[in-house]
Amino acid sequence: MTPQRTGSPSVLILGAGIGGLTTALQLHRVGLRAQVLETVERFAPVGVGINILPHASQQLGELGLAPALSRVAVLTRESVFFNRFGQLAYREPAGLDAGYADPQYSIHRADLHQILLDAVVDRLGEDAVLTGHRVVRVDQDDRRATATARRPDGSTVTVAADVVVAADGIRSVARAQLYPNEGPPRYSGVMMWRGVSVWPRILTGASMVRAGWLAHGKMVIYPIRDDVDGRGSQLVNWVAEVETPQRTGRDWIQHGELADFLPYYADWHFDWCDVPALLSSTATVLEYPMVDQDPLPRWSHGRLTLLGDAAHPMVPRGSNGAGQAILDARAVADCLAAQPGDPVAALRAYDDVRRPATTNVVLTNRANPPDAILREVYERTGDRPFESLDQVVTQDELRRISENYKRIAGFSHAALRPASP
Repeated sequence: MTPQRTGSPSVLILGAGIGGLTTALQLHRVGLRAQVLETVERFAPVGVGINILPHASQQLGELGLAPALSRVAVLTRESVFFNRFGQLAYREPAGLDAGYADPQYSIHRADLHQILLDAVVDRLGEDAVLTGHRVVRVDQDDRRATATARRPDGSTVTVAADVVVAADGIRSVARAQLYPNEGPPRYSGVMMWRGVSVWPRILTGASMVRAGWLAHGKMVIYPIRDDVDGRGSQLVNWVAEVETPQRTGRDWIQHGELADFLPYYADWHFDWCDVPALLSSTATVLEYPMVDQDPLPRWSHGRLTLLGDAAHPMVPRGSNGAGQAILDARAVADCLAAQPGDPVAALRAYDDVRRPATTNVVLTNRANPPDAILREVYERTGDRPFESLDQVVTQDELRRISENYKRIAGFSHAALRPASP
């Protein structure tokens, strides 16, 4: 175990999601003491698939988690883009196949969460994560910060630390306390339905597929577990996105109905996938409005700061929400380690590093994520099948959209270490 620094700040983390658990591991890496408060009493395997892009997988690899991740995830090999008629518009390698030193992991959120939780318990101890503690308020003075939490029996407890890092998600209590007059979430105009299906391998068996466009229905499809039935089938994650009035509030586990969106994809029978059959084979459908919130002017307020979705909730496009929380975790740990005698200044430094970077991602996810490749194809072709795509939009133009997002999000080749020759 990494020895703790004498006199180093203690850190209280609100929320044991991906951002909170990664922060605990990063703080342990630099020898700082951390404890996590989590609202739920017992963790359940919630959610569906997510992607961990090379900038974030590099951080998890440096925490020693690559072997565990590689055992359960699919290492993505390519990103491919099709129009709604099933025609290939653009293809590029991904992860290791694109020359990165670290993979792109396509993984079930529950699998990633379990890996992080096991590592926290193993390295920080059984009492590092206190479940059943719903934080209702954070207070601070010039020496300490204190979180007040309510337990399931109705009693309250206060936990003090030098610093509080609020990684408490899209309904962050800390964010609401700091910004009580903040407006409601900004709806993008797009509803999203998600699910997983046991399905034969699609394309390479490690392809991330984006197809169609929002006006008539867009799909994102990728595998997140290999050989789940002993016959080579995969657990395939899918996301359906359609422009429509907002139907529900932002709740990641809100159940949806297949009938509400399946008609958009009724004729999507392609040689690479029978999309209606894929969707219809799903046991549970989740529904979520694609929302974000305007970037904040400041995350760090004295001894309290925000991290992950609490700091920068973004429209879930670009496979980058969890990745930005993982980058936040590295930054806040490094800043606190660099200034152990002045945690307030350390949190200001973290704010200065990460807030501008994530603001760019939030705004880019609104307008020009990688999915914008599909928008260009949709608009340039007039939403019709093409004989030669190069006559209306070139591969170089589409490549520039992809490379621009990688640069803004922090995973361009220039920003990351190259693969070994």
